[in-house]
Amino acid sequence: MYRPPAFREDRLEVLHALIDSHRLGTLVTHGPGGLEANLVPFTLDRSRGQSGVLRAHLARANEQRLALAGGAEALVIFQGPESYITPSWYPSKAEHGKVVPTWNYVVVQAWGTPVVIDDPAWLRAQIGELTAAQEAARAHPWAIDDAPAAYIDAQLKGIFGLEIPIARLEGKWKASQNRPDADRAGVADGLGAAGATDMAALVARR
Repeated sequence: MYRPPAFREDRLEVLHALIDSHRLGTLVTHGPGGLEANLVPFTLDRSRGQSGVLRAHLARANEQRLALAGGAEALVIFQGPESYITPSWYPSKAEHGKVVPTWNYVVVQAWGTPVVIDDPAWLRAQIGELTAAQEAARAHPWAIDDAPAAYIDAQLKGIFGLEIPIARLEGKWKASQNRPDADRAGVADGLGAAGATDMAALVARR
């Protein structure tokens, strides 16, 4: 990934936090049918390996299974906050006019060799973990045991599990770090006024 020094993010705890807060990743593989990409929700096991292990499940009918089982490296892209940046927010526009639009964004890319898993107990545990994480903020969280056991068992037959031990993990936080302080303040104010509060906060503290 192209990462100018101002935008590089390599702190493991920061990259892991982005994955946990933006679980829906783009899974990219190259197999017999060429390049394939699917959106897949992931959980992260921090306790294994140097950078952790990504865990997910996919429909058994998904043809990407062939590429995942082929032993080739896969890429997972996790997209964080993103916002269009108008040069009208830069005070320097009024000074010299030498400004252009850009886009701010946060992204984490993880590479690793996939492992396909056909184990109902593993699948039940992974789905339970993912569900618990997503339901945690609800007053009355749904749990996998709320559904009839026979129904869950039937659903498990239609999916397969996936683990990707992370061999390489990179982050890019493009948040106007390359702009003068006055322009950065203008961007933060403009984003806040536009309702893009996550990116506004990021620009303000980077």
